[in-house]
Amino acid sequence: MISDFGFSISDLSIGQLKNNLPKGLLLFLIFIAVMQAGGGLQANAGPFKNLPGRKELLEYRNASATKVLSSEGELIGKFYLENRTNVTYSQTPGHLIDALVATEDARFFSHRGVDSRSLARVLFKTILAGKRSSGGGSTITQQLAKNMYGRQKTGMFSILRNKLREMILARRIEKTFTKEEILTLYLNTVSFGEDLFGIEAAALRYFNRKVEDLRIEESAVLVGMLKAPSFYHPVVHPENAIKRRNLVISQMEKYGFLRSAESDSLSRLGLITDYRNPESESIAGYFLSQVRKEADRILSQVNASGGRKWELEKDGLVITTTLSLTLQKFAAESFREHLPVMQEKLAAEYDTPSGRKIKEGLSELIIRESRLEKWEGIRRKQILFGWDGYRTDSLTVRDSIMHSLTLLHAGLLALDPRTGAILAWVGGIDYGTQPFDQVTARRQLGSAFKPVLFAAALEDGISPCTYLDNDSLTVEGYEDWSPENYDQTYGGKYSLAGTLVRSMNVPSFSLFMKTGFESVDSMWKAMGFSFALDNKPSLPLGTAEASIRETAIAYSAFANGGYIVSPYSVTSVISPTGEILYDNGSQVQGDRIVRESTSLLMGAILRRAVDEGTGAAARSRFGLTLPLAGKTGTSQNYSDAWFAAFNPGIAIVARAGASMPAIHFSSGADGTGSSLALPLVALTLKKAEIDPVLRDKIVNPFPDLPPELAEALQCPDFREDNVFDRITDFFRKDEIVFDTTSSASGKKLRSLIRKIFRK
Repeated sequence: MISDFGFSISDLSIGQLKNNLPKGLLLFLIFIAVMQAGGGLQANAGPFKNLPGRKELLEYRNASATKVLSSEGELIGKFYLENRTNVTYSQTPGHLIDALVATEDARFFSHRGVDSRSLARVLFKTILAGKRSSGGGSTITQQLAKNMYGRQKTGMFSILRNKLREMILARRIEKTFTKEEILTLYLNTVSFGEDLFGIEAAALRYFNRKVEDLRIEESAVLVGMLKAPSFYHPVVHPENAIKRRNLVISQMEKYGFLRSAESDSLSRLGLITDYRNPESESIAGYFLSQVRKEADRILSQVNASGGRKWELEKDGLVITTTLSLTLQKFAAESFREHLPVMQEKLAAEYDTPSGRKIKEGLSELIIRESRLEKWEGIRRKQILFGWDGYRTDSLTVRDSIMHSLTLLHAGLLALDPRTGAILAWVGGIDYGTQPFDQVTARRQLGSAFKPVLFAAALEDGISPCTYLDNDSLTVEGYEDWSPENYDQTYGGKYSLAGTLVRSMNVPSFSLFMKTGFESVDSMWKAMGFSFALDNKPSLPLGTAEASIRETAIAYSAFANGGYIVSPYSVTSVISPTGEILYDNGSQVQGDRIVRESTSLLMGAILRRAVDEGTGAAARSRFGLTLPLAGKTGTSQNYSDAWFAAFNPGIAIVARAGASMPAIHFSSGADGTGSSLALPLVALTLKKAEIDPVLRDKIVNPFPDLPPELAEALQCPDFREDNVFDRITDFFRKDEIVFDTTSSASGKKLRSLIRKIFRK
């Protein structure tokens, strides 16, 4: 006997059946007879001995997607094996239940898991009469059994064996759960096509609504999809979806869930969808990669403490992050406004005979170094990113490299300098086709390095009003290398403050000679940079390499009084039941890396760099009014452009450039930090400073300088050589020996040519 659903065919004669029934039904009944005769249909024997019992059913849990929220509480992404968000029965509108029952299982509330009338219909209409349109015999509970435990491939009778297995499980499910619990389990397990599981994920994807907000006609569309999600996809096949929706509505009328007038009215409605795919449309793809890494670390610590072991992709956790979705959107918009213009200019520079020759040479080098010659002639379809949209093209390896070489990449990171909380993270121009994260990429800093040198000098007691030589000079032993000012002017002396405000190279080199490599290297390491510095004459001009992330950490120390911060993205992790698994409320302050006085002075000097120096375009061109300090940076040959800015409420850094330093703008009109990188920051902050919520967070005034520090800045930026300077200059050397072993390498001078008086 089949005790779980209670019927027997022991009285049937196989001989009688053979003469009167078609082959399909005969095989079905022979299978049952054979299995029953051998004990195979006993609930705890044969192929059914491992079926879950009541205890296992009660412990069943759907794999549920973990939701990732912005600091404002908005969904920015999910982590999942199956894209699912479980809902409760109380969240499910009555018309959704009505549509489901009317369409899938009209006698759901009266049967005990297996509907004998439906089985009879299958046997006599589908098998005997061959009417495939008469429907299947599986109840909602049987479908749930299949959704929960899947099907097994067991050879010749696998379909029949699986059907019987689901019948047994359906009976057990009915004995274990209430009808409401069964409906809830079903709606949370069923597939809706694409990567969707469960009614909540489907409602959000196709209608941009939570399940409790669904309208009747929308519920009918989703229930209709259950028959064949791809065929009845409301976006891809809207005509099919409307026909199926109207069938569901007519079923609801047939079984008394809708009046005739309601049914007619709903059936005449057009199909209105609001398709949303947060994963593919997300403007926070690069950030979500960081959140995943941080969440994995957090959960490993939580799990190590004992108790339940939580899984990021299965347990439906809620992760709240530090990200300001508003600021993130503003940053993404700044990329879309500025970079297409610059991309067009860069592409034009290399769409010339000489430019194409450079690209061809680089392509040849890449193919050879990467050993791609054997694939060189093979064409493959690729999705190519462009600011005007994606396009698909069939490209060879060489074509693909040639296209990629002149793509202009960029990254932007904004931190709260007081805590290290990540406020915005734009890791590139397109996460789908360009997944390499520019925020963590290491590139040459250019003059964005100089604040490290100047902070080291202030820490060593050098005054902001110390004057530095601006005379041209040559360094012996380095191919007669000479530091050059951007404006090609020389002579006179610049104060330390004036040198940084105007980003003068020759006085910066003079300061490096005074400060010494060891002090600069120590400051560099204390600020958290990972690149090992080389003690070379070009170092103070910015040949060192760093990432946007590292630079934002360093500049945060100038905004927060001198402390290092550790960027973080996760503020809390909460279980589906509301249990707080992790709370980052006890954020501790990092170590002090510069004195408060140094931090205040750097803030004051770099404010002038924005108001009147190399960052002045932030005010004059973009009209920023919020308190802001900052520094531009341009690496050799305009390969990379930087702008780092801060106030006590935000530290924000952007960098832009092609993937290889050999591809770059040919002039400062487009390739400098003020032309290429500064607009990304300025456009972002311009939008933020007029936003009513963000304004209060980022429009933070700098603290007033104490009188002694304010007085330390009271000197002209530049002074002409006086008589004393000219006399000492006469005996000064214009070629120096750079000692890489001494901490004060520049103090060792050797005379080659005496200078003539300069005016």
